[in-house]
Amino acid sequence: MGGRVTRVFRTFNVESRARREISKEKPTPAPRHRTARLDTTAHQPEVKEEILRRDDRLLTLLKDVYVESRDPPGQVKDGGGEQRLPCKQEEKRLTKLGHLGALDVKKVSKGKISIVEALTLLNNHKLHPQIWTAEKIAAEYSLELKDVNSLLEFFIPFTVQEFPKETKKAIKS
Repeated sequence: MGGRVTRVFRTFNVESRARREISKEKPTPAPRHRTARLDTTAHQPEVKEEILRRDDRLLTLLKDVYVESRDPPGQVKDGGGEQRLPCKQEEKRLTKLGHLGALDVKKVSKGKISIVEALTLLNNHKLHPQIWTAEKIAAEYSLELKDVNSLLEFFIPFTVQEFPKETKKAIKS
């Protein structure tokens, strides 16, 4: 409904408004600053002469500059002619696979854990906090102690609680 109302106002007297805009005089552009013009050097012959003059002192200094460049020797590979950039090798560790082993990744970088490992260690700490301390978890999963403390503080696994079904007496109240 609102679209119809706005369309009526938008199309009202369109032709006369368009004619009025077309018949208006075009505004003159603002004058440019005189230093912005490129032809200022044409009126000053001393500037042109300075541009075209050779400076022998600068040329002799330029001739004294010598740049020597050496490429490091390339390594020959049997597989192909293209070279690859050296990449940083990360230390990997095998994951501690739980009952979801097929869904989890097999190798993880040191200092990181997979989702399944995170859920497993959080659950182990929740069930047995005396055994699974932050120090033991950090040593077991190759993590930093401050990261493990933050993980145990801010992430809590869900708990499923079943409440007894309400009886008919409780519903009638």
